[in-house]
Amino acid sequence: MRLEVCVDSVEGMMAAVAGGADRIELCAALEVGGLTPSAGQMARAREVPVPVHALIRSRAGDFRFSRDEVDTMVSDVHAARQAGLAGVVIGAASPDCRLDADALGRLRDAARGMSVTLHRVFDLVPDFSEAIEVALSLGIDRILTSGGAVGAPEGADALAGICASAAGRIGILPGAGIDEANVAALIARLPVSEVHSSCSAATALDPKAVALGFGQADRLTTSVDKVRALKAALDRAQAARRAR
Repeated sequence: MRLEVCVDSVEGMMAAVAGGADRIELCAALEVGGLTPSAGQMARAREVPVPVHALIRSRAGDFRFSRDEVDTMVSDVHAARQAGLAGVVIGAASPDCRLDADALGRLRDAARGMSVTLHRVFDLVPDFSEAIEVALSLGIDRILTSGGAVGAPEGADALAGICASAAGRIGILPGAGIDEANVAALIARLPVSEVHSSCSAATALDPKAVALGFGQADRLTTSVDKVRALKAALDRAQAARRAR
């Protein structure tokens, strides 16, 4: 049972490793759901002793990307490859909120030989089963999803249906709102082998910086204690599942 931790800084990467993370999703700006990390962040990921996957998302907001934005993200995938990262996390939607297979195909082609995760654009699609088939046709390795809910615990029923539709043909990675208090109940319901969490805590920013528009009142930072607690809870849940 693997724990993927989403971080947006070098300090976050180190905290995730210290807490026992098995894989890292590296991004920038956790406060807006994550954006593409900088070239410098990706280069520093070489120092991390666990696989690192870069989120590829050119801007905040929806996932209906223009051709120019997709071109930019293709370049970002190449940058992640050149940095030696193990994988990328991608997503794109059509105007009807279905997966944009053309854009995803371009990103997938750029990532040949790397592990590829479809991010939570999946949670916005009108038909989960259809989206699973599109992801399979593109050769995507796993789908990060909360079951279309604000958090994975709230989306547990939908996640169970998603796992049934996937039928072991593609990895399902539950994420959003998972912590040491709820992971056992979630794992007991789902036939999954990994979970995703930011394990973050709010850190107050300089009020003057906030007043001048340089950030929100709080910044999310990775908590080594939260990583360690979630990893321990995950190990206990896996042991309980084996014992059944």
